[in-house]
Amino acid sequence: MNVYIYNKVKSVMRLLPLHLFVLLFLTVSCSETDDSVEEFANWQQTNETFYSSLCDEAMLYEQSGSTEWKVLKKWSLVDSLANTYNKFVVVKVLKSGSTDKGMPHFTDSVKVSYEGRLLPSANFPDGYVFDKSYYGDFDLATARPASFAVSNVVEGWQTVLQQMHPGDYWLVYVPYALGYGTSASGSIPAYSTLIYKMYLHSYW
Repeated sequence: MNVYIYNKVKSVMRLLPLHLFVLLFLTVSCSETDDSVEEFANWQQTNETFYSSLCDEAMLYEQSGSTEWKVLKKWSLVDSLANTYNKFVVVKVLKSGSTDKGMPHFTDSVKVSYEGRLLPSANFPDGYVFDKSYYGDFDLATARPASFAVSNVVEGWQTVLQQMHPGDYWLVYVPYALGYGTSASGSIPAYSTLIYKMYLHSYW
């Protein structure tokens, strides 16, 4: 895959655990009149800083030959247009499935087990869970997958699902540009990086 050219060479380093990394950039502000804490203080800057650094490091891992990290270009873009970090989805492979079973297409439907979180915030140090298809920890034996048409989900999911094989279990980072963008959606604030654990059961 062709990726955009960086202006400077960065040394390969271990990615910090998510909660430690974000705490470097997450600042909370209090009201001048009371002791309340703003839940998503400096949210746009926090998300942009986190995602650009994550994308840089994941690309370096991928270019060094790592199979644990993937940086996937937005599925509908030609390489020449994928020139900024928010055109990519970052994936950490937790478990690989069966490559002989193929991958979903845009016109297919899928069965997926998933958990979606935000970056850590004032009252949610592990990230607010905004959606989940199962209770407790993921257990393949008891999970009841949700069904979706690939064409009906956000562009980050469209990109990822078309690269997954049945049995793949991935940690997926979606930039806000390929998620819900600059507007809030339900409990998801504007400019939110979406962090999913996703298991693809099947497609048809």
